[in-house]
This record gives sequence, C-alpha cells and structure tokens, in this order.
Amino acid sequence: MSQPTTQPTPAPSGPDPHRAGPLPDAVHRTVEVPGGRIHLVEQGTGPLVLMVHGFPESWYSWRHQLPALAAAGYRAVAIDVRGYGRSFAPQEIAAYRMLAHVGDNVGVLRALGEESAIIVGHDWGAPIAANTALLRPDLFTAVALLSVPYSPRGAVRPTDAFRRLGGEEEFYVSYFQEPGRAEAEIEPDVRGWLAGLYAGLSGEAGPSAGGGMSPLFSIPPGGRLSDRFPDPALAGWLTAADLDFYAGEFERTGLTGGLNRYRNVDRDWEDLAAWHGAPLTQPALFIGGEFDGPTQWLADAIKTFPVTLPALSGAHLLDGCGHWVQQERPAEVNALLLDWLRSLPA
Repeated sequence: MSQPTTQPTPAPSGPDPHRAGPLPDAVHRTVEVPGGRIHLVEQGTGPLVLMVHGFPESWYSWRHQLPALAAAGYRAVAIDVRGYGRSFAPQEIAAYRMLAHVGDNVGVLRALGEESAIIVGHDWGAPIAANTALLRPDLFTAVALLSVPYSPRGAVRPTDAFRRLGGEEEFYVSYFQEPGRAEAEIEPDVRGWLAGLYAGLSGEAGPSAGGGMSPLFSIPPGGRLSDRFPDPALAGWLTAADLDFYAGEFERTGLTGGLNRYRNVDRDWEDLAAWHGAPLTQPALFIGGEFDGPTQWLADAIKTFPVTLPALSGAHLLDGCGHWVQQERPAEVNALLLDWLRSLPA
C-alpha cells in the first residue's frame, strides 16, 4: 500500500422530462430497480463509473466529476440514492438497510444495460460502494472511497460503538437514531441548516481544537447539532446557486430518507454477519481530507488497508481539505480518480 500523501447511452425509461438543471450536456433519467425507481444523471460513453453520494447531498455533489470523467472516455453516472431527490422514498425505515442500497446499485447497472461497473462513493456513499463491491464482485470490478475508509464488519454493535465515541456528549449518529428528532431541528430552516453544516465541516473551518474530532460531530446534553455551527456563511467551494440547489431538493423531499440510512446501522451489522471481517479484493482507491472527521476517527481502518484492501493503489490525504472532498478539491480529486481509472485492467 502506498502511504497517505498530501497532495449518453439511452436507458429504458428515457430522459427525465422534469429536469433540465445544471450540466446541460448531461442526461437526466429515472430507471426501474426492484421496488422503485432511481434518478440518475449521466454524461459520456465508455466504461461505466457509478458514483454514490452521501448525507446530506445528491447526485449534484458529483457535478465536477461528471464532465471530467466523460471527457476522459468514461460513462459517468451519478445517482440520487433512495430517499433523495427524484429517486423513490419508501416509508419504512428498514427499506434503507445496506442490502437495499446494494440492490439499487445492481438494478441501476442492469437498467443501463451494462455488464460491470467501477463504483465510487463519498460519505455514506463510500460504505454503500464498498458493500456493493463486497457483495457483488462479479459486477463491480473496482471501488474508490472518499472520506470514509473501508472498515469491515466488526465485533461491536455499531450503536454501542457510537455511544462510546460520544463520551459525555451524544455522537451525531446516536442523535440521528430517533425518528423525527433531527428532522424537527432541520426542517424549519433547511437552507440555513445545510449552509451551517457544509461550512462547519469544510476544510476552511480548520482543525478542531487540540486536533481531535470536530465539535460538530457531538451534541451537548439537551442541545442540537446546529448549536455548534459557525456563523452563517457560505463555504468557499459552495456558491449561492449550489446551496439553492441542495436546499430546493431537501425542502421538497425532507431529510427523513437520508436520516433513515443512519437508523439501519445495527440492522446492517446483523445482515452482514456472513461477511464479518471480509476484505475487499478489487482494485481500490482512498481519498480523504486532512481535517475530515471520518478520515480522522477511522484512522485505524486506514492502518489496516494492507489486509482489508489488499489491491489498494493509493491512500491520499488532501492537505487542508475537509469532509466534502470532491466538491472542495475537484481538480485534485479528478486527477487522482483519472490516474487510478487509467491504471485499471481493461
């Protein structure tokens, strides 16, 4: 393993008539998957690169990667994960378990008429991508993970682990567990809440005091996550139009679909018992930010990459970068992705 360094093919359902949106050269469409429909945005032709976003984002988080990958000769596809954007949003919490997301990715691959894909994920999209590659290595031939390093299923129930991470306060994943609790904080001012979170977890917010975990990842007793957001201001990588796009999506859909992903962590742990400790054997890439919370608190997972990601090409930490890796540092991320993609077997 290298040491971390600082540095339109038609689909059956056709274009989505409701969306022109950004990236005029891209095609918006919805495709059928088991149980519902997934909205996706695609650009270019060539080997399929499927990109999976995290919380609270959308296909739009890959707006800098879609044209770059298309220009380099790839069929770049970014989905709205179930519960987001124009994709379907089941009501049942259990419908957001990891196995369901894996099934959606398989369904998208088949709907696009492809036999295989390279999968790339950021934030929650990283474990979704990793588990998709783990469960379906016959279909997903390589995997790139941004922000969240691969960590196989372990011995400790996730909610117990997150409770310990919070210490005297409440870790944000624990805070998200109760249905309706986080929604009550967020939905009265979706745009303001998003602006605070995006800015607070950006690299420009700098390291936390003492170099530990950002205070935005824990909640004081009786408090709210937003109590520690910075003064309202746009992150430098986010334009007012970008924020308007995200806010418009979540004002329309709410955030319950995205939050339900957090509410399945124990269910995932039970579902994936047969893959306990399993490595990912496909060619892999990791990109994290120097000030990115998941990259920091999962530092031990990075140390075990020689075992858990035996075909890893590189693990890269971007100086001064925060959590929103591919949006904060698009040129660097695009260069790393394209170098890695070109190195993969044909």
